Amino acid sequence: MSETGVVVEGIEKSFGAVHALRGVDFVATQGEVLGILGPNGAGKTTTVNILSTLIAPDKGRATVAGHDVVADPAAVRRAIMLTGQFAALDDMLTGYENLVMFGRLMGLRKQPARARADELLAEFDLENAAGRRVGTYSGGMRRRIDIACGLVVRPDVVFLDEPTTGLDPRSRQGVWDLVAGFRKHGITTLLTTQYLEEADALCDRIIVIDHGVVIAEGTADELKSRTGGSYCEVVPLDLKDLPAIAAALGSLLPDSNRAALTPESDRIAIPAPDGARTLAEALRRLDASGVELVDIALRRPSLDDVFLKLTGHLAETKEEVA
Repeated sequence: MSETGVVVEGIEKSFGAVHALRGVDFVATQGEVLGILGPNGAGKTTTVNILSTLIAPDKGRATVAGHDVVADPAAVRRAIMLTGQFAALDDMLTGYENLVMFGRLMGLRKQPARARADELLAEFDLENAAGRRVGTYSGGMRRRIDIACGLVVRPDVVFLDEPTTGLDPRSRQGVWDLVAGFRKHGITTLLTTQYLEEADALCDRIIVIDHGVVIAEGTADELKSRTGGSYCEVVPLDLKDLPAIAAALGSLLPDSNRAALTPESDRIAIPAPDGARTLAEALRRLDASGVELVDIALRRPSLDDVFLKLTGHLAETKEEVA
């Protein structure tokens, strides 16, 4: 296994007049979970398709598990697992038969393929459904058997392209547990997702792609710090009290925040550079003013806030076409 799971250098890709990627660079190390975020059409799926050898880049270079995606695509395919938004299974076969089929396609002899199928059915808690046709499986079961098929021969690098789209919370948690297992076994994982809380929970690092360019990179906490850090949010019982709250907060409320207040505002946010101490001081001043509150809390920026600041809009709810 290569110590550097994935290296991407200046990758470009166009589809006619559409420039999907405009010089993407990043590195994912062995055992790392790297999240790839971006709005619709940003280039996330195009990036995964290039790294998994489904399409070729126009320019640039990329290696996966030490193998060049253009010069040695066969070696890349032997080293990876790719799980897309839709399970790549034969619905007419049972779960067990799908696993055996994948094992045989990966070069295992008949008996080792059957033995590996039994191991994976037990590991993925699918033993009771082993003899059922996959077409009768629930969404969560289909996702689990799809990932299990990709693990018949353990990969060096895993690409998970929107793996939990459409899954219920319990099934999504099951996929999260699998990703944690990949990290434990030293498998590099590239995860594209439309659920920002998923990236926050799973990823060691995150890159944000917009208009085919990496516009930000770092841990979730590093990206959150770019929004200005923690803040206090104050919600009055009566919205008519907002001017009184602004006056009571005094120097705690910067001029820019004060100027941003409008007749439609329903709360006031103030920077909290000192965390809980800022909250305590704000509460002391508001208590002295006699204004009644519905809520006052110390909040940290979320990845939604980061996404909004970096791209100018909230995360999409549907995956890109390109």
